[in-house]
Amino acid sequence: MFYVMFGSALTLVYYALPTGGGWGPARVVVYFAISASAVPAIVLGMRAHRPVPPWPWLFIGISQLIFALADASFYTAHLVFGITTFPFVADVLYICHYPVVVTGLALLIGRRSPRRDLPNLLDAALLAVVAAMLSWLYLIEPYVQAGAPQRVSVASLAYPVLDLVLFAVALRLILSSGRRPTAFFLLAFNLAAFVTADTFYVVQQIGGVYGPGTFLDAVWLSGNIALGAAGLHPTMAALGEPAPHRDMHLASSRVVALAAAALVAPGVLLVQHFRGASHDVPVIAAACAVLFLLTITRLAVMVSQQRRLAVTDVLTGLRTRRYFEASLCRALARCTRPPAVFVIDIDRFKAINDRYGHPAGDGVLVEVATRLRGAARDGDVLARYGGEEFALLAFDVEPEAVPAIAERLRAAVAGAPVRVSDEDRLPVTVSVGAACAGRTTEELIAEADRALYAAKAQGRDRVTVGDPGTDHAAALAYLRSTADQVDGLLSTCPHGRPVGRWARLVCERLGCDRTTAANAELAGRLHDIGKILIPPEVLAKPSALTEAEWGLLRQHPDHGFRLINAVPGLDEIAAIVRQHHERVDGAGYPRGLAGNAIRLEARVISVCDAWATMVSDRPYATPRTPEDAAEQLRLGRGSQFDADVVDAFLALHAEGQIEALWERAAL
Repeated sequence: MFYVMFGSALTLVYYALPTGGGWGPARVVVYFAISASAVPAIVLGMRAHRPVPPWPWLFIGISQLIFALADASFYTAHLVFGITTFPFVADVLYICHYPVVVTGLALLIGRRSPRRDLPNLLDAALLAVVAAMLSWLYLIEPYVQAGAPQRVSVASLAYPVLDLVLFAVALRLILSSGRRPTAFFLLAFNLAAFVTADTFYVVQQIGGVYGPGTFLDAVWLSGNIALGAAGLHPTMAALGEPAPHRDMHLASSRVVALAAAALVAPGVLLVQHFRGASHDVPVIAAACAVLFLLTITRLAVMVSQQRRLAVTDVLTGLRTRRYFEASLCRALARCTRPPAVFVIDIDRFKAINDRYGHPAGDGVLVEVATRLRGAARDGDVLARYGGEEFALLAFDVEPEAVPAIAERLRAAVAGAPVRVSDEDRLPVTVSVGAACAGRTTEELIAEADRALYAAKAQGRDRVTVGDPGTDHAAALAYLRSTADQVDGLLSTCPHGRPVGRWARLVCERLGCDRTTAANAELAGRLHDIGKILIPPEVLAKPSALTEAEWGLLRQHPDHGFRLINAVPGLDEIAAIVRQHHERVDGAGYPRGLAGNAIRLEARVISVCDAWATMVSDRPYATPRTPEDAAEQLRLGRGSQFDADVVDAFLALHAEGQIEALWERAAL
């Protein structure tokens, strides 16, 4: 701020000094002091803030030194000796400064946008074409038509042409992705001031009215001060930081600017038509054609970006589940060897969100995605499969290599703690399930899912490779054992077994076939198995649950569905378990199904489960009497529960077939 105020004060002194009476040398000294001050300011800024790399600022500083020497030569000749020869030594220096500053800006752009940034490049090109057309019509062509001496013409044409180059590069910088701190706007103001003043200078030269000491000097000097301030500002080092990601959003302001620019050419053509200046038509027509091609290309790039965005996860930059499954289908159809599928799930991810907040959880997801991407091979498909789950599709993999790849993925995540806040770094692990045999997409993913849940059940932070020849009877026995384990966490009385038995009895009372009754019994036996994935402190909490905890608990039907669906042949049982908390009035969860959209077996289990819950000793409630429980079922008849199912259940209870939970012998 001191530098800006001091430079502004010197500018006022420059204009306050008389134009005659021997004050010329003083005006030259003041003008040169302002122009040259930007050079030590940039040097001081580079030493204080150490931009990485320093080369862009070094070239910008050198270009400013050349520009300041040109100012000294030009104003000494004009204000001290009255020399107005054109071109002069100063013009050579002015022209030489352009390639140096363009080089510095190009290095800065390359640093800020290390990846191909075609949209911003096209936008800058469109605006530059419009500027080039206007420059040709109103600056360059008048010199060409004037028939001036060659030396004068070359020097005169050099300014607008080089200003066009500087303008195009400046546009590319301004439109580039990346941070826009204070130094960015100061540098942008410097470039805008130079291009604007140079344009007016050429116009005045054409008209033969230019003279030093006009408002143009204030524009040039303000640009010099802005450049020095940019070099001194602490954010000058941030200008060279690579853009974190490419911004695919096309702001409305940019759309308006581009549309207005594209309409300039036909507008100028219309003006020239009314003026009767037909000799400019070829130039304007060429500009219109180029603008049209640039616009079409910009639209094509935008469509391509949208397609890419549709199959890209916004947070992690990985592919989406939809893209992953489509790639797996294509691979199974074309490859002679089935690809390998790896399903990766972050262990205890909810605890991270609960303790550190969702922004920290998002940071963990991004870091895990980065580590998995580094561990994956080129050409493989890595996707965010959902929530905290990722999936990798690996092509041309020998079955013997699958465990090593899975272990590499696991180790890549567990190798180092993940930063979750400024103070905390947390060990993050993943469980990996893998499969490499399957005739369909569903079979391959289901096998990988089974392997993942096996890895979770074995303690997490481990790898399991699925075996298509798995003993399904052993898997079913494992599910029953897990369901019993959940019962033990919730009550001293059995729960799943009696619910399954009652569900079979109710189905038989309703006249269902044997298959439906058997499915209801098995689903009732396993209906709470998804609670194994609910944290024990929530599952057995003795007090009322918070809304967040209820949200977590309501996920258990979906968890149960996935656990059971991982065993081939149990897809119907899994569907029943997923629906057992739906209500006939549509107010249930997880999908809000209503009426007959809910499977009959699930409606039966809902009643049986409610009865067992009401009469058992749960951590959060005391048991109700059978009479009270029966009354609650009647109150929910037709809203929460299916009316026919309630009637059948209560009839069985009246007949004594609904035994007490503690009557283990009857089980």
